[in-house]
Order: sequence, then C-alpha cells, then structure tokens
Amino acid sequence: MKRFDLKAQLASAYGQFPASSRKPVVGITGNYGELTCKLGEGYYKQILKAGGTPIIIPPLADKDVILNTLDHIDALLLSGGADINPLFCGEEPSPRLGGINSERDLPELLITRMAFNRQMPMLGICRGIQTLAVALGGKVAQDISSLNAPLGQGTHARQEPSSLNAIKHSQDADRSEPTHTIEIEPDSMLFDVYKTERLAVNSFHHQAVSDVGSHLRMVAQAADGVIEAIESCETKPIMGVQWHPECMGQDGLPLFEWLVGQAARYRQVQQVHDRVLSLDTHCDTPMFFPQGIDFGTRDERILVDLHKMQEGRLDATIMVAYLPQPKMGETFSSKVSFDVKGPLEYADLIFDKIEAIVAAHADSLALARTPADLYDNKRHGRKSIMLGIENGLALNGQLQNVRHFAERGVVYITLCHNGDNDLCDSAKGSNLHGGVSRFGEQVIREMNRLGLMVDLSHAAEKSFYDALDISQTPIVCSHSSCRALCDHPRNLTDEQMQALAKKGGVCQITLYDGFLRKDGTATILDAMLHLEHAIEVMGIDHVGLGTDFDGDGGVSGLADASELQNFTRQLLARRYSERDIQKIWGGNFMRVMTQAQRFSE
Repeated sequence: MKRFDLKAQLASAYGQFPASSRKPVVGITGNYGELTCKLGEGYYKQILKAGGTPIIIPPLADKDVILNTLDHIDALLLSGGADINPLFCGEEPSPRLGGINSERDLPELLITRMAFNRQMPMLGICRGIQTLAVALGGKVAQDISSLNAPLGQGTHARQEPSSLNAIKHSQDADRSEPTHTIEIEPDSMLFDVYKTERLAVNSFHHQAVSDVGSHLRMVAQAADGVIEAIESCETKPIMGVQWHPECMGQDGLPLFEWLVGQAARYRQVQQVHDRVLSLDTHCDTPMFFPQGIDFGTRDERILVDLHKMQEGRLDATIMVAYLPQPKMGETFSSKVSFDVKGPLEYADLIFDKIEAIVAAHADSLALARTPADLYDNKRHGRKSIMLGIENGLALNGQLQNVRHFAERGVVYITLCHNGDNDLCDSAKGSNLHGGVSRFGEQVIREMNRLGLMVDLSHAAEKSFYDALDISQTPIVCSHSSCRALCDHPRNLTDEQMQALAKKGGVCQITLYDGFLRKDGTATILDAMLHLEHAIEVMGIDHVGLGTDFDGDGGVSGLADASELQNFTRQLLARRYSERDIQKIWGGNFMRVMTQAQRFSE
C-alpha cells in the first residue's frame, strides 16, 4: 500500500549515515517542444537502473550554464529527437529534410564539444549519434534514403544502400520491439558491451550519420549499409547508436551500464587529480609565442594553453627555450624567428615572453622554481610553469652563463639537441668529442653546484655515460622512450635505463610518434607500453611523462594537454595505486629536482 506519511518517508531516507553513497551523475539533454523541456522516461529510468544518478540538462546555449553543468556531471547522454539543421554541416536543406529543433542544435553541439575536450564519457542515442558526429567534425544525411556519399576518414568501409537490400528505418511496431538487425565490428567497445556480432534493434530514424569525421569510427551497420553505431577511434569512452535502447528494457540496459561504469571511472580520475600533482617535464610551446599566441584562449595553434591544461587536469609544465643546433657554416640567428645577437639573448627573450604571459594571467598562472612552489600554486588554484633550456648552446660557450640561467629560474638544461655542440655529442651527431667535452664537464659540475638538473635527452650514448659519471646528483632524461620497443638512437637502451636508475635518475616517457613505433601510427596504448617497459627495467621510482608537446610530441589519445587525464585513466585501468600514480605524474622527477637543489645549499 502506498504510504502518504512524509515524516515516515524522511525517517526512512535518513535512517543511516551516510544517507547515500556517491553514484555517478549522468546529464541527459532534454528534448524541447511546445515551450516545454521534456524527456522520455526510458532515459532516466535506465540510468537509475544502471546505478547512476540522472539529471536533465535544458537546451541553453549560455556558456556559463554549460561549463557549470559539466563541472557537476560525470557523463553526458545525448537523447533522441528532431533532425539537426543541415547548416551546421555547411549544407542547404534538402526537400526531404524532416522537422528540425532550433532550440536544441547549438546548445547540444556546444556541450558535446566541451565535454569532448574534457574527455568526458558520452553516449548518443538516435539524434544523439548525429549530434556526436556533427560536433566532432562529421556529417549526417538529411534523409536516410539519400545516403550514397563515401565515408570520411577513420572508418571501416560501409556498404552502400541499395533498393535490393533496403530496410525500413521507421517502424510501426511498439518501440520495445526489435525490427531489424545490425552487424557489429568485433574489435569495438560495442562488441564488448553485447558480446555478439549481430544484434536486433528497433528503428525510428530519419537522419543518419554519413561521415564520421576524424575522431570517430563506424562500428555497426544495418543490412543496407546505414551506420547504426559509432565510437571513438582515440581510445576514449564515446559511443553513439542509431536505435533507441531506452525503449528496450533489459535488452537496452547494457549500454546504460557501460555509460555509468565509464562515468564512475571519469569521477575517479577527477578525484585522483584533485589530490595528485601532475607535472609534464617537457614542452616546446614557447616556440609559438612569436605568432601572437594568447595563452588564455583555447588556441588551435598550440597544444598547451590554460584551457587545455584545465581540461586535462595538468597542474604544471616545464616550458623550454629550445635552441636549434646550427649546422656547419650556419649562424644561429638564421635558425630562429627573432632578430637576436646570439643563443643567450634568444633564450632570455623566450623567458621574457613566458614571464609576460604569466603576469598577464596572474590569477590562474604562476612561475615555479621548486617542488614546494608547485604544491603551493596547486593549493591556490594556479597552474605552474617551470623554465628549462633545450640545448646547452644557450650558454654561448661561457661557464658563467650557467649562473645567469640559474638566477632566471631554470630548473634543467638539456645538454644538447640534434647535433654535437661544445658540451657533448648528440644522438644525431658525428662524435665530435667522443662523449662529453672538457667544457661540458665543467658545465655539469657548475650545474651541480648551482642546483640545476642535468638532462641527457638527445645525448649520444657515450655522452650519457660520461655525464652519469661526472654528475654528483642524479640526472634526468626529460623526454625519452625505450629503445627495446622502438630502435631509435634518441631512445634509451635497457642498460642505460638500469644505469640511470642505479644513480637515482628518472626517464620521462615522451609522446613523439617516431620514438614509440617504427611502423604505423602511435597511440596512447604505445605510450603505456613504453612506460610499463621502463617500470619493469627501472622500477616505479624512476619513470614519468615528458610529452614534448609543440615539439612534435602528441599521439592519438594524448594529442594535447587537454587529453592528459586519459593517461591517468589508463594508469587506473592498470591498477596502479594512487601513490604510484603520483610518482609517475611528477613525484619521481620532483625528488631528483629536490636532490639537485639541496646539493647546492
């Protein structure tokens, strides 16, 4: 019998402490019609049944509303409804275009793209699959019967619709009744959800995806070639389906369980980043500052800016003044975009520009020289930039310039780049010195004395071992990977990594495609293979991440700073403890930094 006693209901709700456990929050985009935001009950009831907490998101294009909503949800469910205006795909309306919903299009395209930038799990249903495609660079056919265009990149081949195998895509049967089947790709998340290559689904379609774009791939299709499901091709928890699983009871529940499970992992990643300090030990973004970059905008020309750092939950980055090594007969000034006298002046100019950027965003950004600075900035809600030098050429042959850069706040100097210099031989050099030069030895000892870390990324193998013997503090390789997995002279052999670990140093896995794979295109999974190989060889106390963003670093799944929380997601999936995650996310590197800085005291 239904109880109408509110007091008794409240007593039941507060009968224990805590009153409830934290369940993943799934935001569901609301439909709109007749001046009303509404939603079919199947969406929120399936989320509840799957173990999540559903909330309805009204169709508002206000950026503050969207961003605040995304701050409080763990996953996004894009619901079904009317067609999408073809103008958002750059097309004029076809005579066969159905009804569009102007109230929903822009708000949903905006929230989808912003959720994508945050690496948030997403599930699109019917109209939702089309919203995903359009928001992420694909297209939809205005009418299913017109589908005859080739698909975009990132897809498997799709059968072309034909009158011989055409099927009905708008059923008259009850919505819970499956009326056609789809074929599922066996290497897909969708297959992992349903454990079958053939699935019976319902049909209430008018538009359909015609081009999945570069971020997604087709993973299921109907007998007539119509795309029935898409998902991320970048190892991200994003999926869209053409049918309506919210109407299919238990048969539709697995998709909602998948979404709620991904939402739980997303929330776990956010909580880890609340507690852990994340440090990327090498990025080359300052190379682009001459182009008028505004670090406070989400600038497509660079891979690291304030927005991307926030989206990827990156707390700190070491920005380097990169100095290209002139070849024989070249002058340094001919290699750079500024009118400067020499290498030292160029490095100073880069640091001046970094300091100006920090000053312009003082509420959100600060320079740091020590691990204590990094933690203090995180506590106060500021991102940190540390300074580094990539190529000891910046010293301009003068030992006293080590002190000059130490006083500017530089935390490490990479002794060389692609070519031998006056300090040491490079991995891509001509063995000019047979390792570290006499001047290079003086520089290393002066760096020790002044508390700067010695960075041996880019160094020849003999230079590496020489520096390891000379330095009185542990050395770092700020952006290097494993030669055992990718035979490139820039990568470290197992023997080098073992020697580095024995002396207390660290190897920071880098994301340059050519250092992760010799053939094919590298992804986040290749980066994880290198990390885990380094851990196996060196131990958990001697590894980390140095992306080389804006210096050709970046792979699918870790393409820019906004995607770096995917790295944490992979670590959690591999069951690393939070303590070990902190070590990998900069803790090991900060240990070496502390040792170097204390040695100088």
